[in-house]
Amino acid sequence: MYEIAEHDGFQSKPLTEEPTIHPSATVRESRLGAWTQIGEHVRMRESTFDDYSYIVRQGSVANATVGKFCSIASFVRLNPGNHPTDRPTQHHLTYRRRQYDLDDADEEAFFEWRRDQPVTVEHDVWIGHGATVMPDVEIGTGAVVGAGAVVTRDVEPYSMVAGVPAEPIGRRFDRETADRIEATEWWHWSRSELEEAFEALTDLETFLAEYA
Repeated sequence: MYEIAEHDGFQSKPLTEEPTIHPSATVRESRLGAWTQIGEHVRMRESTFDDYSYIVRQGSVANATVGKFCSIASFVRLNPGNHPTDRPTQHHLTYRRRQYDLDDADEEAFFEWRRDQPVTVEHDVWIGHGATVMPDVEIGTGAVVGAGAVVTRDVEPYSMVAGVPAEPIGRRFDRETADRIEATEWWHWSRSELEEAFEALTDLETFLAEYA
C-alpha cells in the first residue's frame, strides 16, 4: 500500500502499480493500493483503497475501507457527513466554529463520531452511479449496489440491492456458487497468478472447474 498524506495527483495511461490520481482529485491521509485509479474531482480522506479498485468522477470517500477490485461509479458517496439534528440548530456553525470566528478550534468530538462509524466495502463490489452508502455500513464481497441507491444497512456478499432505502433485489449467483467463488479468494492472488488465470476469470464455468 502507498501512504498518501496529501496529493493533488496526475493522470497516466496505462495504469501502473503506482496509484493513478487525476490532477483535479484530492486525496488526504489515505492509503492506496497498486493499480488503483482515482478519477476527476474525487475527494478522499482518512480511507484505505486497495489494489485494482477505482472510483470515477465526482466521488466522495471519507473514513472508509474499500477492498480490492472494486468498481465505483461517478457521484458515489461513501460515508457522507451528518448534521447534529438533536441540537437546537443543525447548522454546521456549531461544529465548524473556526469558519464563523466562534472559537479557535472546531468541535473535534463531532468529527470523531464519523470516524467511529466507518464504511467497509469488501472485494469485487460494484457501486452504481450516484449511490450513497451511509455510515457504519458493510457491503459484502461480490455485491452490487444499484444506481441512486441509499444503503442504510449491511449488504450480503454477492447480493444485489437497489432503491431508497436500498433493499435486496436478487443475487449474482446462487449461494453454493457464490461460496465456491469466495473460497478461492482470487482477489488476493499475485499478479503472476492473475495473469495465468486471466482467461478463466472471464468465464464462470471455466473458473469454477479450474479453481473452485
